[in-house]
Amino acid sequence: MTSSRIAAALKPVLITLLLTLSGASLAMDPPAAKYPNYPSETPATFTPVTTSYDYVRREVMIPMRDGVKLRTIILIPKGATHAGILLTRTPYDAKSLTSHSMSGHLGPMLQGYDNATDVIIEDGYIRVVQDIRGKYGSEGDYVMNRPVHGPLNPTPVDDATDTWDTIDWLVKNIPESNGKVGTLGISYDGFEPLMALVHPHPALKVSVPMNPMVDGWMGDDWFHNGAFRQQNMSYIYEQIASRDNSTKWWTNYHDEYDLFMQAGSAGELGKQYGMEQLGFWNKVLAHPAYDSFWRDQAVDKLLATLPLKVPVMLVHSLWDQEDSYGALAVYRAIKPKDTGGNMVKLVMGPWHHGQEIEEGSSLGAIRFGSDTAKYFREHILRPFLAQYLKDGAPKADLAPVTAFQTGTNRWQRLSRWPLACDSGCAGKTRPLYLEPGRTLGFDAPTAGAAYDEYVSDPAHPVPFRARPIQPVGYDPGQTWSQWLVDDQREASGRPDVLTFTSAPLTTPLTIAGAPEVHLVASTSGTDSDWVVKLIDVYPDQVAEQPEMGGYQLAVAMDIFRGRYRESFSKARPIAANQPLTYRFALPAANHVFLPGHRIMVQVQSSWFPLYDRNPQTFVPNIFWAKPADYVKATQRVYHAPKEASFIALPVTSD
Repeated sequence: MTSSRIAAALKPVLITLLLTLSGASLAMDPPAAKYPNYPSETPATFTPVTTSYDYVRREVMIPMRDGVKLRTIILIPKGATHAGILLTRTPYDAKSLTSHSMSGHLGPMLQGYDNATDVIIEDGYIRVVQDIRGKYGSEGDYVMNRPVHGPLNPTPVDDATDTWDTIDWLVKNIPESNGKVGTLGISYDGFEPLMALVHPHPALKVSVPMNPMVDGWMGDDWFHNGAFRQQNMSYIYEQIASRDNSTKWWTNYHDEYDLFMQAGSAGELGKQYGMEQLGFWNKVLAHPAYDSFWRDQAVDKLLATLPLKVPVMLVHSLWDQEDSYGALAVYRAIKPKDTGGNMVKLVMGPWHHGQEIEEGSSLGAIRFGSDTAKYFREHILRPFLAQYLKDGAPKADLAPVTAFQTGTNRWQRLSRWPLACDSGCAGKTRPLYLEPGRTLGFDAPTAGAAYDEYVSDPAHPVPFRARPIQPVGYDPGQTWSQWLVDDQREASGRPDVLTFTSAPLTTPLTIAGAPEVHLVASTSGTDSDWVVKLIDVYPDQVAEQPEMGGYQLAVAMDIFRGRYRESFSKARPIAANQPLTYRFALPAANHVFLPGHRIMVQVQSSWFPLYDRNPQTFVPNIFWAKPADYVKATQRVYHAPKEASFIALPVTSD
């Protein structure tokens, strides 16, 4: 008998045997109900013993006027009486922001983002952190920077009403408080103290918005002068996709440059990530211009229409890599309402976004000679909060504007900002001309070549920093927070970047305000971006810090999308090969170009992948530009006598 026939004959026997054994096994196994009950060692509810803690922690759900409840963490120093309340409302998890290190001491619990811990602890404030509507432990629906009730928000609730309802509950339910509330926060959390100023609660005594999100199109998180900040797509993805930010952005690329290049357009990359499921992303795609969607939710415009009832300290970072527009825009909007001169304070420090609550003696390679952030907290923030929140505290001795002057590395007490302006100020603007021969000077050009030119190729866009380019983030090892002070030599040697340099300075040159670009330029395409950088070039040798020899430090730089030259609200194609004037402001600077240093201006047409590529062919919506739309263009920057490009520097003698 062959082996196959033997197997066939044995098969029924084997099946019968297996079934018999299986049945025997099942018969031997008793039902689960017959197992003995082994008591769990974990209690149904565990109550920690916290008698050794130096604070009391309460977690409550505070009801809003529409019935939605918001998770709120309250930390009260033990023994506190008549203490002021410091409130932060956040989309970043109130629980984690108040549990940085498990400890019986309040200080370690608060070390980290959005907690000016030394001020909170030393002055004995009651610390309150709340999840905003729709995030983490709070109920309700989340809307990015939820607009106030009106055309963009038909519901009766917004961040202003939620803040009002929260403050009302706090002063009625925390007997250890004195009934005085202050609100502070950074970035998105800095947007919230501004919302508190909209019909504020009577118990709100002071507001400190730091690096706030104010106008997402003009110059904060989403666009700058119409150019889309595509590296922030990861933030939108994680912030919107889940209530607790547990849905994480991912990438198969080590270099962000490669990630965005392979996708083509930002709209196409969003499709690759399924972002059409995200409400806010769809709004961004639908509103590439500065239409009513953006104008009606711009916080500076909103506050300009309302009375000023609460003292405000606006905190601005001179190298804010995320929200360089917001704080100063709000200052311009509300300072005219401060008729007595004591309600609005402005602080400008040499920091990255949020560095004012961290260590502040340096930023990247730039050193300031002292811990500027600690100085701010101890000598500016602390007395300001105390004046309004602590019973019997003296009036803070603060100037209307406290500004750190970079270059000289000193704090200044100023009466106004900006110091330099067109009229009515001690300073003045002074044109710094781009001249033939790639030089800079304060005299208008009278002769020489009419222009310099370069070829802008979307297939090889100019990186905004040295590659490989890291993602946006603050994890250990990431340097996103430092990119605004990167050495610009990486760009100055490229053929698609025009570089104009002054002679070494023989006397100091001080600027205090926003430099304004007057660029006369043409493109062979029908759309174009223009990136302009104002740079302080260090001497070739710096004895006290050798690595700074020849360093090219960007003092102010920004991007302008050419299709909005005539109107921010409506895109129009550019007339090809015609010299046109592009006028836009760079971020504010408070800087001294020292003797021996040189001034440099760089001009380029891409800043990738921080901003999406301009196809250089006019299309209705760049989010959906096709591969064939991306074309090379010859860019010309003019310095002829009647077509002179210059930067109006806010020069001051201070």
